[in-house]
Amino acid sequence: MKATRNHRVYAMSFASVYPHYVAKVERKGRTKAELDEVVRWLTGYSQAQLEAILADRTDLETFFARAPRMNPARDQIKGVICGVRVEEIEEPTMREIRYLDKLVDELAKGRPMEKVLRVAASVAG
Repeated sequence: MKATRNHRVYAMSFASVYPHYVAKVERKGRTKAELDEVVRWLTGYSQAQLEAILADRTDLETFFARAPRMNPARDQIKGVICGVRVEEIEEPTMREIRYLDKLVDELAKGRPMEKVLRVAASVAG
């Protein structure tokens, strides 16, 4: 059930994308620790699991498929990424990738962590 034939990005390792996320947030004065918190919030991975994924060079499709607990509040993530509204992306794995992209963008733009992590939505839902 691999969808890599449809989207090359699925076969990319999370470890190959991660340094770009780190650079983006650090350029804007945010930290790698904050980025990791965002990734853990979205996926349910522990810090140790996240570090293992980076070391193992797990591909993006597997990274999202094996996520311990995708955050139910992620449906509160709205907006445009790469010219497409994230809430309108039908393909599930691509939507998860774009959710993460959107969270990284929000972090880099200086949004407060509680807004990025949809704290109010998490408590309400």
